[in-house]
Amino acid sequence: MFDHISIGVKDIEKSRQFYDAILSPLGYERQSNFGVQSGYGAERPAFWLMQVERPVIPDMKSGLHFCFVAPSEEAVDAFYKAAIANGAEDNGPPGIRPDYGQFYYAAFAIDPDGYRLEAYFHKPEL
Repeated sequence: MFDHISIGVKDIEKSRQFYDAILSPLGYERQSNFGVQSGYGAERPAFWLMQVERPVIPDMKSGLHFCFVAPSEEAVDAFYKAAIANGAEDNGPPGIRPDYGQFYYAAFAIDPDGYRLEAYFHKPEL
């Protein structure tokens, strides 16, 4: 449905460091850099960061969050560990989320700008 999404951040260098660290374990990398913008993806940029004057105000009750597909449980674990190590706030450690399904393995963090993030892996059914 979507071709790409962009989010506004306060400090592009700090955000680049953060997203480089958390997206790498998921198989995504920074593929584009120009000025105060960077694009991340696997084959082409689909998730964009832009340094802006007024980023969206964090609101835990807004329902807004971004979920990244992970290739494995280990990648979800590495995403979470990198997020916490790079200044994210814990919003749910890695594990099965039975409310979402018996094979839904995910971790949740809040980035330094207040965006709620998730990494998700669908475990194969046994």
